[in-house]
Amino acid sequence: MMLTDKLVIWLATGLLAICTIFFNMYLLLVIQRSYRKTHKLNPCDFIISAIAVASITLQILTYLWQTIDEIDILCLTNYVDAILVVLIFSVKLIVFWSTAFLIFYYGIKLVVEPVHCYTRIQEAILKHVHIVVALIYICGFANCVPLLIILGHKNFTSDIADCGTIMPTTTIGYTYIFYYILISDIMPCIMMVKSSISIMYHLAKHLQNMKASTNGAHGPKLGTQMRVIKMTLSLVVMFVIFVVGDMLTQATVVLLRLNTLYLIVLIASIYTTVSAAAMVYGKKSHWKELVASYNLFLDEYPCLSSLKVAEVKTEPHDNEND
Repeated sequence: MMLTDKLVIWLATGLLAICTIFFNMYLLLVIQRSYRKTHKLNPCDFIISAIAVASITLQILTYLWQTIDEIDILCLTNYVDAILVVLIFSVKLIVFWSTAFLIFYYGIKLVVEPVHCYTRIQEAILKHVHIVVALIYICGFANCVPLLIILGHKNFTSDIADCGTIMPTTTIGYTYIFYYILISDIMPCIMMVKSSISIMYHLAKHLQNMKASTNGAHGPKLGTQMRVIKMTLSLVVMFVIFVVGDMLTQATVVLLRLNTLYLIVLIASIYTTVSAAAMVYGKKSHWKELVASYNLFLDEYPCLSSLKVAEVKTEPHDNEND
């Protein structure tokens, strides 16, 4: 990539990093405050906390690598850059699998199917959420660390130095890249899409039963679920878009021998920013408090009063217990 393109992406990533860290830190602070009050952490909050920590780490590593790449024109720290790239790929995998697990969790929670071939397996997974998240973290690093050994980490792309470039040079290297795309993009995408289809089917059936008044469903109950449903479906849509973009950029690396790593990390940064905002919106109490704080901040500057966001009143049935 041209140096000017890298500079523009570096600046864009910096702005996205600020937004990502803000939203995820907000989630962590709200969850931590709730934990101090109740002295317990429900599975949903634990998974979101894991995603928030991984997203913040991803943005810090990404911006650190890009900054070193901008400064170190001669690639004197080439091996350090390669290590940072591997860590970025590892944490990226953790973010996406943790998000897929969150969608899976909400899918099981919202969709009640008493007769199901793997109901017991699902229940077992939900009972051991902490272990599953720990395994996601371990597998994220275990699957990416071999990149340093299997792939080359020198500049083979152009006359412009691309420090820390990880390019496949052997059959094993190409095979590993395809394996990484499979486990980091395709498999979590399949899990998300399957869960979202179940949620949409459940919602359609729920609305149909509500209209026919056959199951005693009522507006408030559906209203408490709709926000979570909107959040999960938006996360799935965003992830599918990301997968398409990520696979295209990975293909340019493998097939065209072009270094598009800057684009890969930019797409990941956009995803972590938008997904963090979606998770804040997904819980009404979080969103209401954030909007109130935002409007309170604008009260200090009357000239910005037009930027205020309308606040939604909390009703008794809006108290979510995830």
